[in-house]
Amino acid sequence: MSFISYYYHWDYKTVMTLDHQTRRRFCAEISAIHKELNQTPKNIFEV
Repeated sequence: MSFISYYYHWDYKTVMTLDHQTRRRFCAEISAIHKELNQTPKNIFEV
């Protein structure tokens, strides 16, 4: 939860009201942005 809170500047209560699937999607989107910005090569084993 702190991962989402840090990047979106949301409080704990706001993040916890999101369902699990939505929180996972936000984490995946933040990670994808970081990988693109850092020019990280695509992991062929990621699904």
